Amino acid sequence: MKYRICFVLMSWFCHLFLFGQEKKADSLLLLLQNTKTDIEKVQLLNQISDSYKGSNPEKMENYGQQALKLSQKIKYKSEEGFAFLNIGIANIIKGEYIKALDQFYVAQSLFENEIASTTDEKVKNKNGLARTYGSIGIVFSEQSNYAKALHYYLKAVAIYEEIKDEEKLARVYNNIGVVYRAQSEDFKALDYFTKAQKIQEKNGDRTVGITTTNIGNLHVKQKNYNQALHYYTKALRLFEKYPDARGLGELHNNLGLYYKAINEPKKAMESWNLAIASFDSIGDKFGKSDTYLHIGDYLFEQNKFQEALPNAQKALALSKDLNVLEGIALAEKLLSSIYEKSNQPQESLQHFKLYKAAQDSLINHQNIRKSVQAEMNFAFEKKEALHKKELEKKEVLISEKAKRQTLQLLFVGLFVLLLSGIAFLIYNRIQLKKTLTLQKELAEYEQKALHLQMNPHFVFNCLGSISSFIVQNGTDSAIKYLSKFSKLMRLTLEYSKESLIPIDKEMESLQNYLELEQLRFNNVFSFDISKSSDIEDDMAIPPLLLQPFVENAIIHGLIPKKENGQIQISFSIRNENLICTIQDNGIGIEKSKELKEHLVSIHKSMALDITKKRLEMMEASTAQKANVEIKEIKNELGEIQGTKVVLNLPIQYIK
Repeated sequence: MKYRICFVLMSWFCHLFLFGQEKKADSLLLLLQNTKTDIEKVQLLNQISDSYKGSNPEKMENYGQQALKLSQKIKYKSEEGFAFLNIGIANIIKGEYIKALDQFYVAQSLFENEIASTTDEKVKNKNGLARTYGSIGIVFSEQSNYAKALHYYLKAVAIYEEIKDEEKLARVYNNIGVVYRAQSEDFKALDYFTKAQKIQEKNGDRTVGITTTNIGNLHVKQKNYNQALHYYTKALRLFEKYPDARGLGELHNNLGLYYKAINEPKKAMESWNLAIASFDSIGDKFGKSDTYLHIGDYLFEQNKFQEALPNAQKALALSKDLNVLEGIALAEKLLSSIYEKSNQPQESLQHFKLYKAAQDSLINHQNIRKSVQAEMNFAFEKKEALHKKELEKKEVLISEKAKRQTLQLLFVGLFVLLLSGIAFLIYNRIQLKKTLTLQKELAEYEQKALHLQMNPHFVFNCLGSISSFIVQNGTDSAIKYLSKFSKLMRLTLEYSKESLIPIDKEMESLQNYLELEQLRFNNVFSFDISKSSDIEDDMAIPPLLLQPFVENAIIHGLIPKKENGQIQISFSIRNENLICTIQDNGIGIEKSKELKEHLVSIHKSMALDITKKRLEMMEASTAQKANVEIKEIKNELGEIQGTKVVLNLPIQYIK
């Protein structure tokens, strides 16, 4: 039985400090009693509604409705938008997603119209629009509609970056990281989690512990256990500085899973006990039920059935109390397994039946939820289409008005002359564009041809490695190697169709290749692949460009060393160029050449020659420099410390 690591979604309407929010609401209510003007009154009503977002959704909606009624009466469009936004947030907290999206759609239209038509309260309206986009993103993220969630999160990011609201920007970055993690795009997820963490640390954001925990969870998934422990330890210090019992409980739960993964049972149990204490301090039954399931499952795996039994029973009781179908099903299944191993078939059968019943209920619940999601998506897309048509109509009207004004201002003769000049300019530009396009396409096809020469060389080397591995390590290990090889070949064939691929995809391919070589050489080396946060998601690189250099680093640098080696691969931006660096701590270039002189070789490597030709074609197609520099690394005493390869490439983007 496996449990997923929890990646926490952060929003701007679920706060951690409820007592402070209640005090704020009380002080605002006192101000409301002494307010005379309707403008100040509607602003206070929206502030009061917002202050209840972490504690009482009913009151939040009630005061939001009062603000809505008054803002419509006095025609205060900006505050009307915030009223709809607050009502929508209250509906999300209550689980009424369809109603929430209806409110957000109206708020979006109000804020967009205000931004377009007036300069008053521009920053305030942009903030409201960004919050609306982010709230819509949270709804779609909760409904597992990640494409739409990401679409609205990125729209919110653009506004928060413009108005420099770093606190909310960091939270959206975290949520984007969660979306990418849900789609198993771990490099992108880590990038956004790191962006969020840097901003939160700089501004002293109290939620930085949650983001740091998310980064640790991602490293556990990638089995980077040293990095995971580093971030978990950092998160513990942050929760000491900014207390959050629920966040601390989740951290201890994940620490327990971490210690379980590295086979330290005592520390795992200590972490889960600390999680229970943390959840107990705030009466969080949901968190405790997860913890008891972790403990029960772990003890069951250790064949400690009598110790596992009470933990499974506690998890079941809490899940029933909360009416959490997934928790009930997991607990019943665990109890059935425990009784089966304890030679109590009747009890095992009884709990298995209860497990099946809970599972059926869960499936029915999920089917109902999917039906609601489909209805919600259809309604929202219909409204989006209508909204788009309205915007197009407005653009047409504005365009027509501009044309009439232009016709009134210009003489007929000047207009004809100008039109002729424009037509001549457009014709020349079209011809020039055609010429440049043909030249670029020719360069791309030549580059693809060179890339296709790379693939046979790469496949030949991999097949040779598999043959060697079968002889050296036996059938079982060879099967594992072949499985990873097939995954790498699938990626290689997929990339062969393209002249450019995203940098994240190149990183994924390199990771697969290095994992194969680790298996082949019995983990005699380790590796690290990283990229700068300045690198954008759509920046691209020709596929398999770095692989020959990585292969040389392993075969000619690390393997002859006969001791633990290290390869570091990094991607960064410098002077408007993409810098790709491959660095190893192997024997160095000169030593490698000496060893080659004593060997009889029947194979001539073409990979580096082909790679150089690819760089030449890249220069031709982009009109920018593309070169490679290979040098030995020496210490102060002149001793060889390894080899460093640096590729200086033009920045290119996916079309």
